[in-house]
Amino acid sequence: MKTIGLLGGMSWESTALYYRSLNEGVKESLGGLHSAQIAMYSVDFAPIEDMQHKADFDGLGQMMVDGARRVEAAGADFLLICTNTMHEYVPVMEPHLNIPILHIADATAEVIKERGIKKVGLLGTGFTMEREFYKGRLTDTHGIDVIIPDEAERKAVHDIIYQELCLGDIRDTSKAIYLNIIDNLAARGAEAVILGCTEITLLVGPADTEVPLLDTTAIHAQKAVERAVS
Repeated sequence: MKTIGLLGGMSWESTALYYRSLNEGVKESLGGLHSAQIAMYSVDFAPIEDMQHKADFDGLGQMMVDGARRVEAAGADFLLICTNTMHEYVPVMEPHLNIPILHIADATAEVIKERGIKKVGLLGTGFTMEREFYKGRLTDTHGIDVIIPDEAERKAVHDIIYQELCLGDIRDTSKAIYLNIIDNLAARGAEAVILGCTEITLLVGPADTEVPLLDTTAIHAQKAVERAVS
């Protein structure tokens, strides 16, 4: 079995979902007492959030490279970044590593294409929804049409992530806001909606809406399990 590397803590709530999903996936795949071989480095999220909103690209890039090197030194065979947003720094990280990064957008794109979906909605932090590192990769590399909420909706999605979900604060009022935005994306032609922030799954799930949801945390973890046990 290959050792799965995790760069986590962004936030720790979503990293805990990764840890559970990876171990459950390996147990389901191999049976018995099997569990995942994992090397993890978990960061303090507070300074990262501050650098994100100050647009400190160099500082964030250096932090991500340092964390990834620690995971590699711990014996990982490949790396998962346990957050959608920080995949913006994959091009900065890759030249400094000798192990591959399993990109969350590529893992999600595999599932989208397997299901024959052509147009998706994207929810996530403002960085993920508005910058090209994620939606551009889906479109340019995988040929998937991506739409995002309008400006006011994007602000609501972003604020709920940072001010509530990353703190483990789950509110029914916020769930209603998200479900309304998901319905609006579907009305604009989205065949499915990507939950492009690992914390969003704490708030909404498939049972909450008829619109197909793509849980990037679950997808990323499943693709990692497949790679680890292959």
